[in-house]
Amino acid sequence: MTATYKICLLAGDGIGPEIIAEGVKVLNAVGAKYDTAFEYTDALIGGIAIDETGEPLPAATLDAARASDAVLLAAVGGPKWDTTDPNAPRPEQGLLGIRKELGLYTNLRPVQIFNALADASTLKPEIVDGVDMMIVRELTGGLYFGMRERFYDEDGAGPNGTKGQRAYDTLEYSEYEIERIARQAFEIARKRKNKVTSVDKANVLETSRLWREIVHRVHDEAYADVELEDLLVDNTAMQLINRPADFDVVVTENMFGDILSDEAAQITGSLGMLASASMGDGVALYEPSHGSAPDIAGQGIANPLAQILSVEMMLRYSFDMGEAADDIRRAVTQVLDEGWRTGDIKDAETPADKIVGTVAMGDLIVERL
Repeated sequence: MTATYKICLLAGDGIGPEIIAEGVKVLNAVGAKYDTAFEYTDALIGGIAIDETGEPLPAATLDAARASDAVLLAAVGGPKWDTTDPNAPRPEQGLLGIRKELGLYTNLRPVQIFNALADASTLKPEIVDGVDMMIVRELTGGLYFGMRERFYDEDGAGPNGTKGQRAYDTLEYSEYEIERIARQAFEIARKRKNKVTSVDKANVLETSRLWREIVHRVHDEAYADVELEDLLVDNTAMQLINRPADFDVVVTENMFGDILSDEAAQITGSLGMLASASMGDGVALYEPSHGSAPDIAGQGIANPLAQILSVEMMLRYSFDMGEAADDIRRAVTQVLDEGWRTGDIKDAETPADKIVGTVAMGDLIVERL
């Protein structure tokens, strides 16, 4: 009997519609090969949702996501919607909102080196050799979701009674939030190289001291077989560049994870190659790690491989189609080994006839599948 999965497609803004089309192309090829049917529902999020509904995350989009087996998102945002007005809707609110509403408290960002692209890294080949880490980022707590306010200080609390604007953002974590993300990290490590690096700022922040305490308690109670190390976030930023191959699973809070995962992604040479998964206790969401790249939108030159690798993660984690996921990984590796490149990952030695656009790259992956 043919298996059927419902997927909510959120193309979003910028290059989003172009790259998500290639993800669907690959899904359809997988479906044909593995006698699986994928049913798609398109919905709005981000800037285009603001333009058409006035909201970055319409209720209809949430309904469509909840009714699906998985969500595939491309990208949101762009200068068209940039504003410093705290009351104006912003595309990123759509992304934060859907994560919160779907209970997606875990973000997985694999950072791996494709051998064909090792020279694209700004680090020496011997430094990036063997890099294969999974960053596990807590996704629904911390500064991004705490109480915040901007106001005019009438009391003159500044030097010499200076008045002016003030603002605050609240960094807050609960015990259960830390415990569940720690368990996720340890479970993932057991399937990898059995090592977890917990990142915090426990020498300064009370939330980090709680973070470290809870992570160690979870480790000692249930995961003593997994190696655990603590690193301060500033030291981690240095060590990711100094010894990236030493990391296996890195677990950290929301803002630290946002920053460090982008830093780690750059080790590979291009954000256009990295996928991510946002997971909780229900419907999961899969997306590229890069942004909407509005400067190249509509030109047909965007790299769709991160979107396609997001499909790989969807098959692996939501649909238990490990063999099909492996097929996609092999297809991407083969295409890169054959020298095919989009503009963002080409180098000075790439022949002109090996540089392809968005659609052609998707076609190459499907052919190898």
